[in-house]
Amino acid sequence: MHSNSNNKSSRSTSSTTENKHKRSNKPGFSKNKTSSDLRNNNVKANSASQTDKKSKKKSKAVKELDPNLLIQPAKKIIALDTPKITLRFDEMKIHPNILANLNKMGFVHPTEIQAKTYEKLVDSQNLIGIANTGTGKTGAFLIPILQRLLNNDKTRFLSLVVVPTRELALQVHEEFKKLTLGMKFSAACFIGGTNIDKDLRVLKSPLDIVIATPGRLIDLKDRGDINLSKFEVLILDEFDKMLDMGFVRDVRRIVDAMRNRKQTLLFSATKDPKQAAIIDEIVKNPMLVQISSGQTSSANVDQNVIHVKKSENKFDLLVKLLRQEEFNKVILFIEMKHVASRLSKKLNATGIKSDCIHGDKSQNYRINALDKFKRGDISVLVATDVAARGIDVNDVSHVINYQLPKDYDTYIHRVGRTGRAGKTGIALTFVDA
Repeated sequence: MHSNSNNKSSRSTSSTTENKHKRSNKPGFSKNKTSSDLRNNNVKANSASQTDKKSKKKSKAVKELDPNLLIQPAKKIIALDTPKITLRFDEMKIHPNILANLNKMGFVHPTEIQAKTYEKLVDSQNLIGIANTGTGKTGAFLIPILQRLLNNDKTRFLSLVVVPTRELALQVHEEFKKLTLGMKFSAACFIGGTNIDKDLRVLKSPLDIVIATPGRLIDLKDRGDINLSKFEVLILDEFDKMLDMGFVRDVRRIVDAMRNRKQTLLFSATKDPKQAAIIDEIVKNPMLVQISSGQTSSANVDQNVIHVKKSENKFDLLVKLLRQEEFNKVILFIEMKHVASRLSKKLNATGIKSDCIHGDKSQNYRINALDKFKRGDISVLVATDVAARGIDVNDVSHVINYQLPKDYDTYIHRVGRTGRAGKTGIALTFVDA
């Protein structure tokens, strides 16, 4: 959703994986030609210099990710008061109650993914939607579902939103509450790391939407506390991660249990060409809407690398950067949990206010750390890829990859934490000599 007053993106959604996952090897989509050619050319150009540097101990991340791909200037951004989408929400067939809440949230114009999918989704069509982070994908599926509920108030139906991370689930739930303010619709959020007894109490009340991570949802299903056959709509948010080897078994169990499913929606910023076969199993005759290729990072983000020489101290370089005034709200990505904790402590020792979130932290700790970052109580959030998907924090000035991500898709999601809602951001990646 676009605001005409520099408001936030409608993508109020967070990110990790609760586990580390391998990729599927099944055949799939053909890559976007331009992006594919660029990657191939970069790999060829770099192969000669890398041949002499090969080592058996060379990290998997360095082998898979060419640093040349991480250098990209931001394109000139069109001001939010002259959005590309001239269509207004009040010109669409949207219920006045939804329009009132969109107005309260400061949203006047739909984003491109919202404008191009709304009518089709209200008509219950299946969809695969590909759009960069921060472009309103959460609103793209919530608004049509609410419109259908308001149109069919005598025949209620259940929708299920499955996401890969707890933070993303909480943000989708928060977006639902904002869009339904003053309405009688209800949603539940079921995630790991919380008291399951509370979930059981919530399940005793009528619900319209359930938002869940796969592990907790399977637990509730296996206990007989939730009947997935009663759900008619399935949304897989960040579906590329949902369909990788870490989650796909649970997703298949969820899909198989939804025997009365009438609509399936898949949304993400990236797509894995190897997943086409499993996608064909899950969603039949989908409408494909691609606002981005699914293989390139956000054009709103100025991206560059910092080469760290063997003679240089990487942490000292980081501290010098963070002491600069413009580095006022930074997400610092780390691959390993113990490194994230150690780095956060070291930053605090230098006087740079920091906290960290990763899979070993309790859910309450993760929520509190994220809230401190949103409020500005800390300037640096050190995170593993728990924060790479969906987390929507206003005005993140910089994303810094202190360690190279394991693949380019992860990189795309990481840098998408800045340069949101039509604004520009900066992403820097440390590359060790």
